[in-house]
Amino acid sequence: MFVVNFRLSKLFALLCLFAATSCTAIYQNHGYVPNENELAELVVGVDSRATVDDVIGPPSASGVLSEGDYYYIRSRIRTFGMFKPEVVERQVLAISFDDSDTVANIERFSLADGNIIPLTRRVTDSSVVNNGFLRQLLGNIGNFDPADFLN
Repeated sequence: MFVVNFRLSKLFALLCLFAATSCTAIYQNHGYVPNENELAELVVGVDSRATVDDVIGPPSASGVLSEGDYYYIRSRIRTFGMFKPEVVERQVLAISFDDSDTVANIERFSLADGNIIPLTRRVTDSSVVNNGFLRQLLGNIGNFDPADFLN
């Protein structure tokens, strides 16, 4: 009897430990944003795009054009148990350049600065979803106006 109770208490303790560890938040870090010490080496209006590449490195994202602005992005995502992952921290460092490729502005943005943009999905319904090939082919017989061919 003592052995069975000991095994049950061991099993119960193991299940409690498993439940506690499965509910622990898991954090994932993505991206890179240079720190303040590295940014202190850049001077607005003096340094060029090549200097930025040498000091803090080229970004993983840049503007639409090949000569666009630089964007350094870092995100921290928390996954907690079975719930949907949540972005808990996001930093964006934007370095813009003028026409002569010198640094025009350095800006920092956080998750609090962002706006939620609702995405809408518009799908055109297809009238041929439940129709097979032959039904589509034979269904078009008689669906034309002979007057269209005379003009």
